[in-house]
Formats: sequence, structure tokens, C-alpha cells
Amino acid sequence: MEIQQRVKSYLEYCEFRKQLDGKTLKAYRIDLRQYLTFMDQKEPSKEQLELYITDLHKKYKQKTVKRKLASVKAFYNYLEEEEIIEENPFRNIKVKFKENIILPRIIPRDEIERLLNYMHSHLREERKKGNKYWLRDLAVIEMFFATGARVYEISNIRADCVDLGSGTIRFMGKGGKERYVQIGEPSVIRLLREYSDENRREIRKSGYFFINQRGERFTEQSVRLMLKKHTKQAGIDRNITPHMFRHSFATYLIEEGVDISCVQQILGHSSIKTTQIYIHVAARRQAEILRSMHPRNQMKIISAA
Repeated sequence: MEIQQRVKSYLEYCEFRKQLDGKTLKAYRIDLRQYLTFMDQKEPSKEQLELYITDLHKKYKQKTVKRKLASVKAFYNYLEEEEIIEENPFRNIKVKFKENIILPRIIPRDEIERLLNYMHSHLREERKKGNKYWLRDLAVIEMFFATGARVYEISNIRADCVDLGSGTIRFMGKGGKERYVQIGEPSVIRLLREYSDENRREIRKSGYFFINQRGERFTEQSVRLMLKKHTKQAGIDRNITPHMFRHSFATYLIEEGVDISCVQQILGHSSIKTTQIYIHVAARRQAEILRSMHPRNQMKIISAA
């Protein structure tokens, strides 16, 4: 079997057996095509693999190199498991990465409060004007902060995934993984119920919970533009993105003492290592607390210096 046909079979396996999402499949397809082009469609030697890895390091950042190598390694693991090849050529290739930890950007609590207060305070006025989409926008923003969900998860919520009786939302995450998140704030559940009642016919017709002016799915890009518009109207200079709500949600839960494994489950992270990045962010808040509220600050200590 030619290598191109093997790649095709592997991608079909990823799509139909592993049920990976479209974005992941696209990344695999690109990574494998670049790899095969470099190798000129030939079976790789250890020397060629070393040259390929060096070439990646010349062109891309560490994080991208790591992902591209993972794509190729996964392909060869599949070939080995299917007994198409005897041994994974990457088995004896050792690659070490030195990555700088990039702390996630979070939204200060007072700015989240300002945005939500602005949206709520103008809700009645906007509805009198006939602006039925203000309620939807507010419902989307509240759901971001209530669940910590990704923008594509919220954009793609099906109507039958929302239980407004209990406030439970079923999200479809990366790789088609399902998870349930319980909204704990009753006022948010009431808001979602109000939005659902007002748009019942359009929601039933489209099948999606959040719909646009044409009665179709409220797309990720439209959600981003909506958030940018309301943030500016609320007088917030910071460029707030949907994913910053996810970062803020996780960081503030950890600051409040929620166990990291619980946060991992809520966010839908496969590995707790992904969730641990928020401990670093929360530590900055701890430092602020210790600087301003440590009891030693109130003690009268005579310094010898």
C-alpha cells in the first residue's frame, strides 16, 4: 500500500472510529502532507527524521513543532498497531522541548461585573425598542462565565442539550467528548429560560439553542463580534475574547479553593497538566493577597537595618 493511501486510511480511522472533530482532522492532514513532502513520499531513515525535526525547529515555534511531531508519531503508531509496519521509525528518536510557560490572560473581576451590570441594566430598555437579540447576547455572555465553555461549544449547543429544569448543559468538547456542566446561579437559569421561551419556534426549527437573526446557528465569529461590541459599549478598554472567560472561570474557581481535578472535569481537559496552568495564575492573586493582607503588615517591628 502506498504511503498516500495509508494516510487516507488513517484519517478515515480518526474521523469515523475515533470521531475527532474537523479542526483536529484538518491539522493532522496538513501536518502529514508537510511531512510526506519533506520525505518525498519515501520511507524515512533515522537520519532523514533528524533532518525533518531540525527543519521544523527552523520554521516554527516549540509548541507548533511539538504538535506536528505528535501528528506524525500518531500516524506511525496507527500503522504499527495495524501491523502495516513492523516498527515505528520514531521509536528511537528523542526530542526534548524547552517551552516558556505562557500564562493565560484573564478578565479582572471588576470588568466582568461591569460588563454584566451594563448588559442587565439595559435589557429592559433594549427590549422596549424591539431589540430581542440583547437578551440572547446577555444569555451567551452569562453562559460563558457560568460554565467556562469554549466558544465553539456554546455556538454549537443543540437545543436538546440544555435542561433548563435543572440548569444542566451537555457540551460536546474536543474529540467528540461529552461532559455535563451544572449552572449554579438561579438567576442565570431564569435568564436562559426567558431567552428560550422567547425564541422557542426558531430554536425548534434550527435545532440550535443560540440562534441569529436568520433563525440559524449563532456562529463563533458572530459571538466574538458581539462580545467585542458590548465590551466597548460598557466602557471597557481591554480586548476581551470568549476564551478569556474560560481562563477567568478556571482561575477564579481555583482561587476560591476548588480542587484542581474538579476544575479539570468541568473544563473537559483530558490531562490535569493542561489545567495546572491556572495554578500559576491563581498564585499571582495569592501574592497580592499576602502583600496587602498578611498580618505582619499590621505588626510594629523595629528593623535593625
